[in-house]
Amino acid sequence: MNSSFIGQAAEHGVNFLFLHFRGGFDTFSAALDAVVKLLQDGLAAIPFVVMLVAFMALALWRKGIFFAAFVGLAIMTIHFMGLWDQTVSTLALVIAATFFSLIIGIPLGIWGARNKRAEVGLRSLLDFMQTMPAFVYLIPAVILFGLGRVPAVIATIVFSMPPVVRLTTLGIKQVREELVEAGRSFGSTDSQLLWKIQLPNALPSIMAGINQTIMMALSMVVVASMIGAGGLGEYVLSGIQRLDIGIGFEGGLGVVLLAIILDRLTESFGIKSAKKKSKVRAIKQSTTETVQAQP
Repeated sequence: MNSSFIGQAAEHGVNFLFLHFRGGFDTFSAALDAVVKLLQDGLAAIPFVVMLVAFMALALWRKGIFFAAFVGLAIMTIHFMGLWDQTVSTLALVIAATFFSLIIGIPLGIWGARNKRAEVGLRSLLDFMQTMPAFVYLIPAVILFGLGRVPAVIATIVFSMPPVVRLTTLGIKQVREELVEAGRSFGSTDSQLLWKIQLPNALPSIMAGINQTIMMALSMVVVASMIGAGGLGEYVLSGIQRLDIGIGFEGGLGVVLLAIILDRLTESFGIKSAKKKSKVRAIKQSTTETVQAQP
């Protein structure tokens, strides 16, 4: 089956990049691979007991004793299934992809919130990135970066970045206009308005975007096992190739447990930020009403 003109144009574009910028891609690939490998080796060097205690302590701090108990049980279950090394590898890939997604995505979200034309352009680009099937990203990633962790991280960044861009833009645009006007009336610069008024008030929305980015990164890292990403996805893929229900179920369960832990922990930061914001707003409103009521 031959591709149409559009498909041929996309193929020629990727081939052009590969032929003319291969040296740059190789250098970037080596640097990114070194960063991901350093992160994986660092997490793998931490003893299991230390990681268990650290996750449970974080869960206790953010969500309470019941969630801490669940986290402990989940991690022990993963370890009992013999999937702890694969889980650490998957966690490292998710952290790396999420970090770079936020480094790129949050500034793009701020740009979209402050520039109407940029918002329109970004919206179209993000629609394309979110609706394109995840498997399609693997093809140019493999051509440009080869097999292994690097194309997996690159494809994951492209797939998982849209939520944080969208929700950063949305959060900044939803900041109450009177707060922005009050900042301007006191002589705040655009930079001061952004860092002291808009971003703090948009934090719950930004945290929701970070949460969704992590979840999409985790789902894409599993898909990227097809190009040698390793981790839990490779275990699931092995179950599919061998038609082994047990291996597939264990790998899938490991992914589910890791996803729940990451989802609830990151979600807690956004929820508590929203509660704190509402509490401060209620105090300010109560104070204002009290002052106005005085003769």
